[in-house]
This record gives sequence, structure tokens and C-alpha cells, in this order.
Amino acid sequence: MAAYPVMYGNTYHTPENASNPIARILPNLFFYPSMLATVGWASRLAKLDKLTPEAWVNSSLGIIRAFERVGVTFHFENLQAFAQLNTPCVFVGNHMSTLETFVLPALIQPYRNVTFVVKQSLMEYPFFRWIMHSRDPIAVGRTNPREDLRAVLDGGIQRLEKGISVVVFPQATRSVELDPAHFNSIGIKLAKKAGVPVVPLALKTDTWGVGALIKDFGPVNPAIPVRMRFGNPISIEGNGKAEHQHVCDFIANALKEWA
Repeated sequence: MAAYPVMYGNTYHTPENASNPIARILPNLFFYPSMLATVGWASRLAKLDKLTPEAWVNSSLGIIRAFERVGVTFHFENLQAFAQLNTPCVFVGNHMSTLETFVLPALIQPYRNVTFVVKQSLMEYPFFRWIMHSRDPIAVGRTNPREDLRAVLDGGIQRLEKGISVVVFPQATRSVELDPAHFNSIGIKLAKKAGVPVVPLALKTDTWGVGALIKDFGPVNPAIPVRMRFGNPISIEGNGKAEHQHVCDFIANALKEWA
């Protein structure tokens, strides 16, 4: 792996002096131009096939800084959970907003190459699509579960065999709560078939709300902190039901604590 300007130890909490007092009053007015400038820079590099993993990490850090300037606080926990793994892994987390797709590269990529399972529409956004294509993600339609399962298993195994870890959000849609009935075991199935560990990932990212015109880009509410907690890696034994329950319990307990 290449050297990165890693900003975190095992935990990270936004410093008290990170925000701009004026930007806190008008968070959307200040956040979106900064976010779009960062995405535009990364997109230009990606279009030229020059978005290196280091540049991707820096763009992700730029998004974190843009949030922090408008008063959003970040709290990251157990960041070293997967750092010492000698194999790629499958990260399985809940899904609340677009924020996690922007921020997780800064937390994971410094330690291991990573890509995402994403909905097909993210591959079609202006500017952002170049970035996504450059990361070789696994795109799913979210309309045919059987086709999505096959895409994730086949595409995931291909990437894991190349040493690329995969982030999976098993929920069909974003939600501030965890409903186990809608949290499928696709990540567990992928890890079992590929013979790699699973890393549970609890996320609270609803500071970035749902948009009225564009669902993925809504208002920013600095009063809601961003929280991300990694669990320790687990190996899949048997049919994987116990490990799936472990992931669900890990996320549910974190969300309950944060509430």
C-alpha cells in the first residue's frame, strides 16, 4: 500500500475550533460550494484516469473538512479494527445517507484498497460518475433482488481476489433505524463464499438529509453529529446466520447508544 497522510489513530473527534461561526449559521450555503469544488477536482482527475488512491483519500478528507467548517462534528471509533488483517474483507453497514460513500474512503483506503456496492443511479450522476467508475464499484439496480445477489457475489469475489475489500449496505433503502427484516445477509454470503472476514460497521449519518429535488443531496443539519464505529473482524462459520445476527446486534446497539 502507498503512504497516506492518515489523520486518525484508533478514534477521531472533530476539534472544537474546526467550524466557521458564519458558516454554522448558513451551513448549506457554505457546504455545497466546497463539496462541489472537491468533487469537481476529483472528477477531473478521474476523467483523465489520474485519480490515484491517495487523491481519492484526499478528496474524502476534503469532504470531511467541508462538513466540519459548517459545524458538523465527526466521531469515529475503532478505526484500527481491520488495519492488521492480512486479507481483504467485507464491510457490512447500515445506510442512512450519501455521506458514508463520501467519507468512508478516508477511513478505509489508507489501510487497504476498497470499493463499494452502489446503486446504479450513482454511476450516472454528473461529475460524481467519473469518480465512481474509477473505483470499479459493483453496481446494483435495487429492483431485482436475485440479480443484485448475483452481481454482488460475482463482482465481489472478483474484487476480493484482487485484494480489494468491499463495502456493502444490505438495506434496500436508507433509514435512520435498523429493521432486521430489511437488512439482508448479502454481505455475509459474499464473505462466506470468498473466504474472507466481515467487519461490522455502524453508521449515523443523518446530518445530511434527504433532498426535495435530488434525494441524495439534501440539507445539512450541523446539530446532528456523524458517528461511525467499526467492529472487530469476524470469520463466517457454518451457514452464517450467527454472524449475520452479530452484525445486526452490533449496529442496533450502537444506534440505541447514540440515540
